[in-house]
Parts: sequence; C-alpha cells; structure tokens
Amino acid sequence: MFELRSASVAAFSLVLRSADLQALGQALQERLGDTPEVFNQDPVVLDLSQLPAAPQAADDGQLSLESAAVQLDFPELMALLRRFRMQAVAVSGATAEQLAAAQAAGLAEADVPAQRAESPRVETVVKEVVREVIVEREVPVPAAPSEASRTVIIDKPLRSGQQVYAKGADLVVMALVNHGAEVIADGNIHVYAPLRGKAIAGARGNAEARIFAASLEAELIAIAGIYRTTENPLPAEVLGKPAQVRLEGEKLVMEALKL
Repeated sequence: MFELRSASVAAFSLVLRSADLQALGQALQERLGDTPEVFNQDPVVLDLSQLPAAPQAADDGQLSLESAAVQLDFPELMALLRRFRMQAVAVSGATAEQLAAAQAAGLAEADVPAQRAESPRVETVVKEVVREVIVEREVPVPAAPSEASRTVIIDKPLRSGQQVYAKGADLVVMALVNHGAEVIADGNIHVYAPLRGKAIAGARGNAEARIFAASLEAELIAIAGIYRTTENPLPAEVLGKPAQVRLEGEKLVMEALKL
C-alpha cells in the first residue's frame, strides 16, 4: 500500500535573536515584502540558540543574576512565517521547556550542530536565513554521488517547485533552471543554461564555493549563508550573461565570464 523511505533535503534555518514577533514581522516585511516569490513554501528550522535569556525576579523584587529561557508563541510565529511562504517544520538549539512548547505546536526537533560564536553582523535577522540543515521529506533528487565522482549531474530542465541537493558534492546542471526551482550543493554549482531559480552553493558553510551560470538571471543566489534576492537587482554587467558568483569576506561578488 505504501513505502517509507528516507529522504534528505536542505532547508533554511531562521536564526532568531529576539522573541519579539512584531519586530520580526516588520523585519521580514522590510526584507521580503517586495519579493514574495523568494520562498515557495520552503521548510524552515527555527534556530533558538541565539535567543537572549529572560531575566528572573528574585524574592526581594530585584532582578536575579540567574535567568530563564525566553518563551515563544510558536503558533503565532508559524502563522507569521506562512505569510512569507515559509513552513516551520522543526526547532534547534531549544531548551527543554522551549522544545516542549514547540512540539505541542506540531514542530519536530532538528539535530543540528550548534552554531559557532561569531561577532555580530551588520544585517537584519533575515540575512541569516540561509543555513543548511537536514529534514525528512520525499523529494525527487538523484542518487548520492560516489566518493570518487563528488559531482552530481542533472541533464533535464528543472521546473518550479523542483529541488536538487548535491550533498558533499558539486552540482552540474546542463539545462534550464526555471523560476521557483532550487539547486543546492555543498560545493560549487555549474549551470550551463539560464539560471532563473534559486542557487545555493557551499550549503554546509564552504566559503570557497562558487556559482557559475551561462546566463545569470537567478531570483536568489547564496554562498555559505550569505545571500542576495531580487530585492537587489543583479548588476547590468552580469544580468543575462555568463557569470560567476564568489564570496569575498561577507560580500557576494559577481563577475562576467569571457567565453
């Protein structure tokens, strides 16, 4: 009657730094309000590891040096994300109390390694949305590459809603990547056709990864967690032309290719 199979897919991780859902909604609107097509019901893992602790009141009415984990209204947060076409599916970095509340709202626990401490970035909270994690979902992806090849090759066009993830490998696409399609790789991405969907290279944090396209028209490009959407139009010198995208510090650099 049915089969149960294991499937893995890259998902976005939303790193929350505040439990103020009104402020989060404003940040999401400012960042994504003009580009509603960026997400297409994509799965999102809520990373709670960066949430500040809530101060506790001592018996004498003064604030205690001890603190407790801040609490979130998970149903309200999930509804907020759905407004921006994101589906919260799991949490990571949660305390026992936060996890219990999340599971009561229908979320799972994601087994994600803890994020390393970093100096604060001059970015909005949504700028940290692209981080690779694994969730269970049946998707049409090719078989995992062998250790010898380390490359996944796709020779058919990818339609809107389709996603390919090259785990631990480079990804080579020989055909069109349509709007709404996603190509993700832990290594480099090569698209020998128009790239119009989303391209996420270095999904596990490889800052040396690059994206190459015969015609760069992507609606989202990302390398090692740094991304750019159609909110910031592609430069005229690379739009619709052969180009590469690389990471320089925390800035995406786009360069035309001379073929």
